[in-house]
Amino acid sequence: MEARLKALDLTLNSFFILMTLIESEGLTQAELGKRLKLPPYGITRLVDSMQAAGLLERREDPTSRRNHLLFLKPRGKAIGPKVREIIAQVNNRLLAGLSEPERQAFTAILEKLVYPLCLRTKRGQSIRRGNRSMEKPDILNHEKLEGGKEIVLHTKFEPAGDQPTAIKELVAGINEGEQNQVLLGATGTGKTFTMAKVIEATQRPAIILAPNKTLAAQLYGEMKSFFPENAVEYFVSFYDYYQPEAYVPRSDTFIEKESQINEQIDRMRHSATRALLERDDVIIVASVSCIYGIGSVETYGEMTQDLIVGEEYDQRQIMQELIAQQYKRNDQAFQRGSFRVRGDSLELWPAHLDDRGWRFSFFGNELEKIVEFDTLTAAKTGTLEKVRIYANSHYVTPRPTLNQAIIKIKEELRLQLDKFVGEGKLLEAQRLEQRTNFDLEMMDASGFCNGIENYSRYLTGRAPGEPPPTLFEYIPDNAIVFADESHVSVPQIGGMYKGDFRRKSTLAEHGFRLPSCMDNRPLKFEEWDAMRPRSVFVSATPQKWELAQAGGVFAEQIIRPTGLLDPEIEIRPVETQVDDLLSEIRIVAARDQRVLVTTLTKRMSEDLTEYLHEQGVRVRYMHSDIDTLERIEILRDLRLGAFDVLIGINLLREGLDIPECGLVAILDADKEGFLRSETSLVQTIGRAARNEDGRVIMYADRITGSMERAMGETERRREKQAAYNEAHGITPQTIRKNVEDVLEGLFNADTDQSRVTAKVDKATYGANLKVHLEAMRTQMRQHAENLEFEDAARLRDEVQRLEAVELAVADDPLARQSAIAAASEGRSTAGRAGTTVFKGKSKRRR
Repeated sequence: MEARLKALDLTLNSFFILMTLIESEGLTQAELGKRLKLPPYGITRLVDSMQAAGLLERREDPTSRRNHLLFLKPRGKAIGPKVREIIAQVNNRLLAGLSEPERQAFTAILEKLVYPLCLRTKRGQSIRRGNRSMEKPDILNHEKLEGGKEIVLHTKFEPAGDQPTAIKELVAGINEGEQNQVLLGATGTGKTFTMAKVIEATQRPAIILAPNKTLAAQLYGEMKSFFPENAVEYFVSFYDYYQPEAYVPRSDTFIEKESQINEQIDRMRHSATRALLERDDVIIVASVSCIYGIGSVETYGEMTQDLIVGEEYDQRQIMQELIAQQYKRNDQAFQRGSFRVRGDSLELWPAHLDDRGWRFSFFGNELEKIVEFDTLTAAKTGTLEKVRIYANSHYVTPRPTLNQAIIKIKEELRLQLDKFVGEGKLLEAQRLEQRTNFDLEMMDASGFCNGIENYSRYLTGRAPGEPPPTLFEYIPDNAIVFADESHVSVPQIGGMYKGDFRRKSTLAEHGFRLPSCMDNRPLKFEEWDAMRPRSVFVSATPQKWELAQAGGVFAEQIIRPTGLLDPEIEIRPVETQVDDLLSEIRIVAARDQRVLVTTLTKRMSEDLTEYLHEQGVRVRYMHSDIDTLERIEILRDLRLGAFDVLIGINLLREGLDIPECGLVAILDADKEGFLRSETSLVQTIGRAARNEDGRVIMYADRITGSMERAMGETERRREKQAAYNEAHGITPQTIRKNVEDVLEGLFNADTDQSRVTAKVDKATYGANLKVHLEAMRTQMRQHAENLEFEDAARLRDEVQRLEAVELAVADDPLARQSAIAAASEGRSTAGRAGTTVFKGKSKRRR
């Protein structure tokens, strides 16, 4: 009863909001479905009820074939009585089947929640969620230069197995306005192909969330091959190395921000945001970095220049606008994000293009022609009639907005300084005043400063506590969000905010930043949930949250087009697991197949690798200490047969496409916990599902609840798959896939990752200084990736010290030790406040 009343409560609150939204203006059913948080089919049910009661009329929407404009028929002036009348007329439809006690309880809900809300709300008031209006910016509705293109899927494959049913169910749910759907797809069933078919059938923009960069690059490559004529974009973090600023009060250590931006990924991020504003056929593959703040869509979308052939322009005015958009004039070294002038021609390398530029030829003040050319050879590649130039930075800010922001930053600075002085924190006050004034002077002089994102609240005009502008504000209302491996990607979104808040609150508390820096943050989970459009959660093991959002209903896809079955599972005792594993490895290796072994700790994986190596087995291990590029190399070498056994902990769960895998061994399977949960076991078992000879061995002395559920689910899938094969006469066949195909997406997506094609010897200590320094830098990046910022800072300072010593000795081989010691003091810190680590101790900067 309580659950039914809760659902009715939600329905009637949403019903009232619907009344308010369409009170004075026509809105489409799709727009209402986006703005209202209703159960599946909720919006359809309400609209149908109102139309049947003669309260609502639909009119054709000339801009869409699928939507109709909704209008209320006049029923009086006051909102409160009108809503009462409407609710009274559709009560019978909404409350059919309720008992008398339930009706009484429901009446109480109306009296306490709905009617008072009706009386408080004024005509035309926008509906807000928290502090943020749910209205999309007008810039998303402007004329698109490349709009109207159809999404066309290019493939030689046809849906098979469970794919046709899953595609039909998902497409029907999206067209009927369902907000949340779940695709339960077993490993190797072609979930990526299903997503592509859904995108083609619905003709909607899409964003695919991947749990890490490697899987994102793999998805990008596959989608690029499926949709070569459409805008397939790649949106991940553009940092090759990122160490945020932090302060550790315990050791009085301040760690400066340091980053290395990958120019290629930065270009692809610009290409993605521009495509969203200029095209309808957009498919974006993104990592969880898309919930971090970028420039506001209003500012980025409005700071543009439209140049049309035949129109008259002032060339110097165009150059001033380009400077305001943060393009740089460079007549010698032409590069992305710059422009140059040659007589009556102005050449621009836009931020979103990789190897092409635009040449604007003027005859007097008339723009005579626009030519697209190759920036390397200067060869003409096309002629354009009209272009729209977007800013060179997502954080571009108009000068009036910047001036207003500086005034507000100064006001907050005065308040915070008074607070520190009143609390007797004179050091913190001096530190904050020095750092903030330096930033303000830089912003006033150049429009930019190091760490400008910490002032994003004022630059974007947001109120305290409002969500930051992210990629989701660029996404149109009719888009689809696919959360790939949702059991990982959804919890990632929920876990980003708290760690960022703790770090920045410590900085603000000790005077390194103003408190407003905490508004430069990732989205909270609730904000992301309220902002996302229609969503499809894709996973072999969907979790409770996704299933609850979809009302417990999901589309199932467990029949593989190749006819492969889920692997057989065998349980063996723990006592002899290592020796038994060794014998199984020799059997599988003799068939030229590969073995995956999962352990519980890094130490065990390394020790087991050493033991198997001593026994003559070709083996390697992979865990979080191995950087991303080396992991890709390891997986490539495994498939090529450079070694036979790969040992890991948690990295062997999702996304590994290894058809050569004939055995998966799970050591200590009865140690209940995260690494041996039902989700982890099902995902790990799936690694053996791409080979017809695939087997799984669990070493356990007892069958835990997680093991029992995982084996039960696997057996259920095997029975269904076997019955389908028998009914259709299908013989299971191992997937055949070239090794190059696995990494194809990586090569195209990120030039930095193309280094995996080159064989790089492992850096060792005791070699020359250059190799030693490179090994230290690699270790520094690993610490930064694992959020071990103190260790990363220590290694950074050591690298700089060794480089300074090398320079001193190279300049004067007979240099005294005192000169070398002076050179090793480190880089200059003039004008910067705070402390830094120096030989393991804290030292005040001079």
